[in-house]
Amino acid sequence: MSKQARIILVLAALLAAAILASLLTGRYPIPLSALWQRIVYGSFPKPQMEAVFFTVRLPRVLMAILAGAALAAAGASFQGVFQNPLASPDMLGASSGAATGAALAILLRLPSILVTASAFAMSLITIAVVMLLGEKVRSKKIIALVLAGLMISSMHNAAVSWMKLIADTHNTLPEIVFWLMGSLAKVRPVEIKFTIIPMIAGLVMLFICRWKINHLTFSDDEARSMGVNVKSTRALVIVSSTLITAAAVSVCGIIGWAGLVVPHICRKLTGNNYLTLMPSSMIAGALFLLVIDNISRNLFSAEIPLGILTSLFGAPFFLWLVTRKGDIW
Repeated sequence: MSKQARIILVLAALLAAAILASLLTGRYPIPLSALWQRIVYGSFPKPQMEAVFFTVRLPRVLMAILAGAALAAAGASFQGVFQNPLASPDMLGASSGAATGAALAILLRLPSILVTASAFAMSLITIAVVMLLGEKVRSKKIIALVLAGLMISSMHNAAVSWMKLIADTHNTLPEIVFWLMGSLAKVRPVEIKFTIIPMIAGLVMLFICRWKINHLTFSDDEARSMGVNVKSTRALVIVSSTLITAAAVSVCGIIGWAGLVVPHICRKLTGNNYLTLMPSSMIAGALFLLVIDNISRNLFSAEIPLGILTSLFGAPFFLWLVTRKGDIW
């Protein structure tokens, strides 16, 4: 067994342990014996455990796994496609578009599921506009996409700032601010049902296409000489990455650094080959966000937004990663 395969197995084992710990710990702890009784006999000792486990804790753990895997996979893909070690899932404006959609829905006092739907729809519209603008440029399409993403993101940030300005300071504004900081506190089964299909579809597509992403890290001419249709492959990877980013952000809010730091950690562990980098990034991303969420809900009596914790952990670690050997690729 290769070193990369052993590392992936270790990451998978750590993820399994983190899933079990996440399901059992929280404000209302569930003993391991109670979970074993549910598996063997079909019921928990107390009805409250059933409600907490299936209505609150299991959807939250499942979304943390999916969102973490999605953000890390999207970050790894963008870093390869754009040949930029600083590329992240929100590079083309998916996160800022979702923020506008969510803020608008909250401002209109829509139900939570419509907040998620609005964020998801606005994120997809943003990516469609960015890709359309990128196609208008005949040369240097990668640079054109990045610049279009930056400009559209700036417009969305202005729109969110305006909505925060006019929002009710007692009810609506705190809700918008809390959503923008990222959280899994309000995840319920209905949000899982809404986003699980696009997230799994995008993750599967990136996993299947991972060997082609290796070719996209070269120049277009070199990739074509290897038999890769550069335009269609790049479009497929970008669409898949933005789809899973939009789905994750629409439920969890803005969660920074997961899509930037995790792929770099996995590069140090398994190398730059996307055949192993992609699965290791997915598993490590799920593990990273699950651990962060456990800290978020268990460290203090009041839950800490995920965006704060990912920045506190991600930024210093990335600086250490960069300065340790003097490179980031």
